[in-house]
Amino acid sequence: MVNDTAYRSDIEVLKDKLSLLPQEWDGKSCILELKSVNFNWKQMEWWGFYLEHKVKEILSGTFTFPGHKYGKVVFDLRKNINWDLKGSVAINYDDNVILNDKEAMDASILKDGYHGEIIALAAPEYDTDRSFKDWHSELKGGKSKYEKEREERTSNSRRRKKGVKLTELIFIVFKKEDLPTLGTMNQGRNSNGSPRKPKYMVDLRQLHKYEHYKLKF
Repeated sequence: MVNDTAYRSDIEVLKDKLSLLPQEWDGKSCILELKSVNFNWKQMEWWGFYLEHKVKEILSGTFTFPGHKYGKVVFDLRKNINWDLKGSVAINYDDNVILNDKEAMDASILKDGYHGEIIALAAPEYDTDRSFKDWHSELKGGKSKYEKEREERTSNSRRRKKGVKLTELIFIVFKKEDLPTLGTMNQGRNSNGSPRKPKYMVDLRQLHKYEHYKLKF
């Protein structure tokens, strides 16, 4: 079990070092930076991977990447407790944020007594004229098979973010007694037909129920 002093020292380091994160994230520049280190630069939701890349860059040598593994689930980082990284555009605290595998989070808390989540809130700038999407597709060498199949199935396309502005980081520490108050989400089935394991989710409108700390930009 981890004592209170230990996990709170994690938070002090996180608040101090992650204050160095850039605030304005231009999609093209971020994707080119991800491409230069060959890290998930082809992904549509590029900003979540850019968040992971920059956090690792800033915290390397202080935190361990990745954190502990439970079953097939590996948490993102660890110092005294496990931490996960999540990104959300719910800048008005008006949404649920999907966390990680329920069984893995239960196991993490059983071992350490605590489990941490780092939630980055960002204001998106959308690609209204699809020029960013076209640029990204060209950089990848053309549309992927998945994109082509999706376009054949439907004319609808998710709006892409061509940039985001980081507004806030929220550090939440969950304890065993918090788990019954969290929502759960079932995400359908795997490609082999087996059901996906449920994940916890937190309602940002209920943050006051949990130990949390904020870093505003």
